[in-house]
Amino acid sequence: MSLTTTIKAIQDIMRKDDGVDGDAQRIGQLTWMLFLKVFDQQEEEWEARDQSYKSPLPSECRWRNWATIVIGEDEKKTSKIPATELIGYVNNTVFPKLRTLPITNDPKTRVIHQVFEDSNNFMKSGTLMFGVLEKLDEAINFHDFTARQHLGDIYEQILNDLRAAGNAGEFYTPRAITQIMVQLVNPRLSKSETVMDPACGTGGFLTATIDHLRGQRTTRTDTEKRLVIEKSIIGIEKKQLPHLLCVTNLLLHDIDILGQVDHRNTLARYWNDWGENEQVECVITNPPFGGMEDEGVGSDYPEELRTRETADMFLVLIVKSYLKIMVVVQ
Repeated sequence: MSLTTTIKAIQDIMRKDDGVDGDAQRIGQLTWMLFLKVFDQQEEEWEARDQSYKSPLPSECRWRNWATIVIGEDEKKTSKIPATELIGYVNNTVFPKLRTLPITNDPKTRVIHQVFEDSNNFMKSGTLMFGVLEKLDEAINFHDFTARQHLGDIYEQILNDLRAAGNAGEFYTPRAITQIMVQLVNPRLSKSETVMDPACGTGGFLTATIDHLRGQRTTRTDTEKRLVIEKSIIGIEKKQLPHLLCVTNLLLHDIDILGQVDHRNTLARYWNDWGENEQVECVITNPPFGGMEDEGVGSDYPEELRTRETADMFLVLIVKSYLKIMVVVQ
């Protein structure tokens, strides 16, 4: 079964659940589960690289400790938490603990908190949730290199569903556009140039930048190259669902920059709070055109530059930052 077929099968399961209503909830439900699954498998790699690695997740919230599929004594598949207890466990243990994670200096902790503060479990049937866990267990296996190469198919299927639902215009830019824009700007690994997307949506420009930098020749070792790339990417996203899709997308690309992708409103930051130490070489972005910010946002911009139209505000802010290179999709 292909990964895209698996996603459709998962969505068919969710359609049977009384608590999941419509495409938006199905996508939101799938995405937080996909995040925890992908994060857990990525943690296995972090643990292999660094024996001192400690998970920022409480033990009882780690995918491996509640959602992993196991073979019972009767040789039937089951999750570590019985299907009859799954919904209660997710609602009463997983979500409360992840939403109230203490904010520390660990960037992963901050991102997990941001991911789950606005996420919800909509499913009401433990049996149907077990069906989803079983499909995800079949579909995602980082230890299978071929399967990992095709994990992007899951992501693309989700984005296609967003686009088909008519909700993707705010945070989805087709892959062909992100790739050509990054190629035109041509951020250079040799010069350690930093790329920022202040309205990063699902992370299309950020991941295109990662692929672009990875493809460049360098005298650095693979480890050094990885570290340079990890320091070269900055993203900010206002809305919860695209932010969650973005950090999951970055995990799929095996680049640990979760702490550099914030869930907040770029435009809501005070004009004078942007300092010279935050200037970057490249901004590649597709800001939301035609939107209107809340009253008060941007009220401290210089009088001749004040506006509530989102694209105009982003352009003004980008130019104000004295960036060396700028490509904006329009």
